[in-house]
Amino acid sequence: MIRTLFKKEFRSLFAAPSTWWMLALLQFIFSWFFLARMDDYLQVQAQLTQMGNAPGATISIAAPLTGVLALVLMMLIPLFTMRLIAEERRNQTWILLSTAPISATHIVLGKYLGLLALLSLVIAACTLMVCTLALGTHLDFGLILSNLLGVWLLTASYAALGLYFSALTRQPIVAAFGALAVSFGLWMLDTGSGAMRALSPNAHFENMSSGLISTANLAYFALFIAVFLSLSIRLIRHERGGK
Repeated sequence: MIRTLFKKEFRSLFAAPSTWWMLALLQFIFSWFFLARMDDYLQVQAQLTQMGNAPGATISIAAPLTGVLALVLMMLIPLFTMRLIAEERRNQTWILLSTAPISATHIVLGKYLGLLALLSLVIAACTLMVCTLALGTHLDFGLILSNLLGVWLLTASYAALGLYFSALTRQPIVAAFGALAVSFGLWMLDTGSGAMRALSPNAHFENMSSGLISTANLAYFALFIAVFLSLSIRLIRHERGGK
């Protein structure tokens, strides 16, 4: 049943014109930053060749672009997640799914995985753009993969958070603004120190973007995702009378 809901959600996301507009906007922003970073790198390349341990294209171009991608996705994900449950409630199509003989866990996981599959394709497309640098220079693919994993885990975390807010209300705009506000607040925790900074998903993403993949970072993202998916399941189960 999760697979059926996954396919349905994935197809519905692709069928929505708003999805294509948002994907086009993301690609435009990412492409603009990609070309700008590459132009800056080419302007100082002559000076870099005279340095003994000069940073390569991976550190100068590819790694900073993953931060841009993470920030843009943080702002766009609430616009995707608001459609998952809140918009169905507003359009009165949620009643068909909520009364179907499907468990709340299957509903949440099916919708979540459908969205995550779409976002994974977006990340893959942006990664392919970065990998075109390999046509003209050497790239550290280990560092790129570490950045890619960090972006994907951060995206999966914000998708789980957005799904929870979508389950909280029947107003899509409220769900989107609520998820964006909390996401931004968690992002800003990265400017703090100690335990406060450890609560920020961005802090763990930055560790991975520098090439450090630790069990602490992986455990944080896994716990973050599990908590908000569990809260979403609990909300829907309560709404359906414990089913």
